[in-house]
Amino acid sequence: MPSTIYLIPTILSEGIPDTIPSYILQAVQRCNVFFVENERSARRFLKSIWKEMVIDDYKWYTIHKAEESVKKSFLTHIRSNENIGILSEAGCPGIADPGQLLIQTAHAAGATVKPLVGPSAILLSLMASGLNGQQFQFVGYLPVGDQDRQRSLRLLETESSKKNCTQLFIETPYRNNQMLESLLKTCNGETMLCIACELTGSGEWVKTKSIANWKMEVPDLHKKQVVFLMLAGGGISN
Repeated sequence: MPSTIYLIPTILSEGIPDTIPSYILQAVQRCNVFFVENERSARRFLKSIWKEMVIDDYKWYTIHKAEESVKKSFLTHIRSNENIGILSEAGCPGIADPGQLLIQTAHAAGATVKPLVGPSAILLSLMASGLNGQQFQFVGYLPVGDQDRQRSLRLLETESSKKNCTQLFIETPYRNNQMLESLLKTCNGETMLCIACELTGSGEWVKTKSIANWKMEVPDLHKKQVVFLMLAGGGISN
């Protein structure tokens, strides 16, 4: 049979396996080889949902940025009609991770691509935000430099106002507080900001308030997993 590429979702928070549907195990058991963003955490996750799994019976590849050597190995397994699992470090493969490059390769090679249901921080945060879920865009990481970051935020805020579009973005956990500081300094007081913190974890919280109201109570987001969502000129009332 032709190769099937299983896009295997993983947990967002350590020790919270209940967010993974039970049918994921069946897909894992059909795979011969795994291409993963982080081999150590991927092995640990798969072992947590399938305790009998003999890790060394499988071939493992680290995706990195899906460089040519990785694509070549991927194609070799497709041409051998092997079933392949792709895993992100957290959440769903192909969403804000390098797995998408392998998925493109799979389509070009005529393999079957099978997406599987699991937690996505992007979708969970949008669901809980109360902001516009009809028009939205995820823009990933913004520039690191303070001035460049503020410039990007102004552009995103302007676009959000014109299109009534929710803007979603993330930051490295140890720079979250700098991102929040830039948001409060740069954006209009009426602009709505949702902060979705530690989704699915024991410390989960999601709050949506105007920039003006966030200035009255600034949370500490240092080293926490956060998704920021912005909607200018609309949103929920306070």
